[in-house]
Amino acid sequence: MSSFIDQLGRTIHLVANPKKIISVVPSQTELLFDLGLDERVVGITKFCIHPEDWFRNKTRVGGTKNLNLEKIKSLQPDLIIANKEENTREQIEVLSQQFPVWVSDINNLDQALEMIRQIGLMTATTGTANGIIQDIKVGFERLQQATLSTCAYLIWKDPMITVGGDTFINSMLSCAGYTNVYSRQLRYPETSLAELNGLSPEFLFLSSEPYPFKEKHQAELQQALPNTKVLMVDGEFFSWYGSCLLHAAQYFKSLRQQTDALRKS
Repeated sequence: MSSFIDQLGRTIHLVANPKKIISVVPSQTELLFDLGLDERVVGITKFCIHPEDWFRNKTRVGGTKNLNLEKIKSLQPDLIIANKEENTREQIEVLSQQFPVWVSDINNLDQALEMIRQIGLMTATTGTANGIIQDIKVGFERLQQATLSTCAYLIWKDPMITVGGDTFINSMLSCAGYTNVYSRQLRYPETSLAELNGLSPEFLFLSSEPYPFKEKHQAELQQALPNTKVLMVDGEFFSWYGSCLLHAAQYFKSLRQQTDALRKS
């Protein structure tokens, strides 16, 4: 039996090399795949879309905010991997009474890398985890610093919801070379067209998730915000804090090339 401390400071006790793992966080599910844990992952959520083979074939245990507790209990996991923000506290507390539940709490890149390291330790995949961490670090180190462009980032349409300075998305915006005009606010504040016009960020990013912004929304907002350039962005690269980060730096580099060109036009 080994003990581990999660990112909320909670101690869990695990049998060596857990064989029945459930992930209730999409980005951490993708990480488990990249750690080579195929046969040992017995349950995922309906939002765990990567990898596609797991999405089609693994047992689904509900949504991140609405877990099927009875189905989870029937699987008898020896490790559940959760997240403070993405899962519901009450459900995690219920599960913790019966199973080891390791909870991540991630608001920046360093915390994401620590999560990867800890999951590697818990699942006896330390070598693979450390390789992923190193590759992520190299990718982000290659992002050249440049004059920061101001931006806002929308995750929801009605009401309009953006991201504050204490979020993982804000951390990724900064890594990518952008200054969030809402960085002095906390979590996910509501905003409006009038407020956005007043703040006049150089760029407004419309995320592909959780609200599925489309080109028609981009056109509508561009018309309403003549002093801001409105762009669609892939939300996974800004909000998924698992092995998706292996590809995030290259995406940010391409996005910055696009926005730099727009600034000069």
